[in-house]
Amino acid sequence: MIIDVHTHIFPERIAKAAVSKLQAGSHTACFSDGTAAGLSARERAAGVEMAWVQPVATNPAKLSHMNDFVLQINENTGETGLLSFGAMHPASPDWEAELERLKAAKVPGIKLHPPYQGVDIDAPRSLAVLKKCRELGLMVLIHSGEDVGVPNATQADPRKIRRALDAVGGITLIAAHMGGWNQWQEAKRLLPETGVYLDTAFALGRMTPAPDDYPWREEDLRLLGEEAFCDMVAAFGADRVLFGTDSPWGDPEAEVKQIRGLPLREEEIQKILSRNAAKLLVKEM
Repeated sequence: MIIDVHTHIFPERIAKAAVSKLQAGSHTACFSDGTAAGLSARERAAGVEMAWVQPVATNPAKLSHMNDFVLQINENTGETGLLSFGAMHPASPDWEAELERLKAAKVPGIKLHPPYQGVDIDAPRSLAVLKKCRELGLMVLIHSGEDVGVPNATQADPRKIRRALDAVGGITLIAAHMGGWNQWQEAKRLLPETGVYLDTAFALGRMTPAPDDYPWREEDLRLLGEEAFCDMVAAFGADRVLFGTDSPWGDPEAEVKQIRGLPLREEEIQKILSRNAAKLLVKEM
């Protein structure tokens, strides 16, 4: 099976508006309509059997409401192949109760997006959340590095991720976008010895600009090339790299093909596409 560990969807009533707003803000093309049905169809057409949904909480007051949606998604995992992580915001007054609620509902982990939430990953509030996740055995997937929609973001750069991991320890943490979007050399220097996992979302090849939207220069669209990507895999070990598309900003079929075409051993490719994520899921659930 193939597991996509990094995807996004929205409640059907707001999905069209949300995708349109985010595409305009990032100036990059979307490949799905942002609904559960749309994501499930795209993933299965690409041979992906399970997709982990990563909700981004930007309003602390709406955290419980977002997690209601998370639990609704997970009621239908067997039918849709979608398994949602929990929403979490370090500034929520109810963050601890929500983590307990997610654990009781067998949600495997949470998503943090420090640039969108305005809280550094090594800030006391974030560290408290991470320590509670360690205690409960919840995975944590964080946006890492800069963000195409938030220029010069520093809230989750590799240096701060390293500080957080040193402070917490013993946590299963996935640093999205190969450890630090647009900060890959720093991630390669600071993070391999920490035991952190990486996902491949929005990190390999080239971004696709939104049509007729923004005068991108070709050099601005480039992400990691094959050689640099494989160097990152070697530095961290193929056992710690997970396949992610960042859907709707990635096309699952194209992303799977891209991973399969890398100059890596077949065993390494299988670990990235499925085996590593499957082991984490069994471990944490």
